[in-house]
Amino acid sequence: MFNKLVESLETCPIVKRGEYNYFIHPISDGVPVVDPALLREVAVLMLRNLNLEGVNKIVVAEAMGIHIGVTLSIMTDIPLTIIRKREYRLPGEVDLHQTTGYSKGELYLNGIEKGDRVVVIDDVFSTGGTMKAILKGLSYKGAEVADVLVVIKRGECDIGRPYKYLVEIEVSESGVHVKDTKF
Repeated sequence: MFNKLVESLETCPIVKRGEYNYFIHPISDGVPVVDPALLREVAVLMLRNLNLEGVNKIVVAEAMGIHIGVTLSIMTDIPLTIIRKREYRLPGEVDLHQTTGYSKGELYLNGIEKGDRVVVIDDVFSTGGTMKAILKGLSYKGAEVADVLVVIKRGECDIGRPYKYLVEIEVSESGVHVKDTKF
């Protein structure tokens, strides 16, 4: 029944960048094409795994969290907050300092108020650097994080709290191997 995510991962292209085997996938890269059936499957799986009780906002990071966040927001009628890579200088904006295994940068959190109950979703965990920055910013704003879910888990990652994932993978030069699924 739920096989689009696994099949698409196991058949996605691999690109070697130095010593790093990088997988190219519609959920994590938005290429080569994002199939609505895949997005729908991912959103249904998120609905089955997330604790949405009392949640009033879905939080995602630009750019690859947007399409999965929009899909979940449409299916639940829960508003979406997108953490952006661009500063807007709105009142209450919080700068998040992000460090991942392959980049550093700034993210900007808007639209979160003290007392908000949120879920945070993301496309991929590799190092957890982005999620750690997001969780720190949400804590600073006084939001309660009801749940954290990532679609694709790659490697071990400690973000300082429990989280859920839909698929756990290993990537080698020969391709993606799905180690575990939560469906």
